[in-house]
Amino acid sequence: MDRALTLHDWTVAGIAVFCGLAAALLSRTTLRWLGERASRTRWGGDDVIVDAARALVPCAAVAGGIAAAAAALPLTPRTGRTVTLVLSALLILAATVTAARIVAGLVKSLAQSRSGVAGSATIFVNISRVVVLAIGCLVVLQTLGVSIAPLLTALGVGGLAVALALQDTLANLFAGVHILAAKTVQPGDYIELTSGEEGYVVDINWRNTSVRNLSNNLVIIPNAKLAGTNMTNYSRPEQELSIMVQAGVGYDADLDRVEQVTVEVVDEVMKDITGAVPDHEAAIRFHTFGDSRIGFTVILGVGEFSDQYRIKHEFIKRLHRRYRAEGIPVPAPTRTVTVRQGELPVVIPHQRDAAAG
Repeated sequence: MDRALTLHDWTVAGIAVFCGLAAALLSRTTLRWLGERASRTRWGGDDVIVDAARALVPCAAVAGGIAAAAAALPLTPRTGRTVTLVLSALLILAATVTAARIVAGLVKSLAQSRSGVAGSATIFVNISRVVVLAIGCLVVLQTLGVSIAPLLTALGVGGLAVALALQDTLANLFAGVHILAAKTVQPGDYIELTSGEEGYVVDINWRNTSVRNLSNNLVIIPNAKLAGTNMTNYSRPEQELSIMVQAGVGYDADLDRVEQVTVEVVDEVMKDITGAVPDHEAAIRFHTFGDSRIGFTVILGVGEFSDQYRIKHEFIKRLHRRYRAEGIPVPAPTRTVTVRQGELPVVIPHQRDAAAG
């Protein structure tokens, strides 16, 4: 400090800080207005950018006011350099956090806008955020005068030890990246593993995959296990699928009439029930001469996996009602068991099985 502080110095510094605060408040108001306009556009990237700028721009305004105040004060060269370094580091740190939010938000927005990329998977978002934050931290250290070359060398040497210690974690990480890159599983798909787990994929993160089953419970599956097991994806290549319902009629039934009535019931269910496929072409295939009936298969179309239960329920009810109205017999299997006790036979007739139709 070359001279003593005067009232004029304090006044100029106070005005500089006040202008910085006023600029920060004005920028927040402006960015809030821009955010309302951005929310009305079809592209989600502008919302991400404006939302991230709400933190950076006010911080930059305040830092600029403080820097101007420091320049107005008669500080020593060492103090001035220290203030400049601290403000620069804070600005770089704020810019890094903002850039990480923007990159992560854009990655997520891009994923949601493309059908071939996992919209709700956090693995790519987390990787992009970590990379940006790591680069920003290195820039801050370099700005503060800390040499990052030895740090990078140490990280390179220590990375091998870390990789050996975190084999399972890294295996799950790369398995998750492979799953998403291969597009075999995406959030929203209904999958079933050979080990018995099944449900809707909720998220694929850096370590595991969350699956919500039909009872609304979450099943957590390690990515390495998901990538290394046999799996059925009921949402690929198309979400619509066909289901088969087994039925049967008596030998006295007119099979042409049975086929006609069944097709009418299928068409009715496809048009009336939510989750069915209205343009599905009904198919009836007779296939078995059974002990007491002729068996056949009815093929129904459903929009997605969980709809099949409701559609089966309605189809069986309506088919049974229609068969009764048309007089089409649906026999229940009967058995006659003869038990001999000495010379006198004991006959127990009409012992019916629980299954019918």
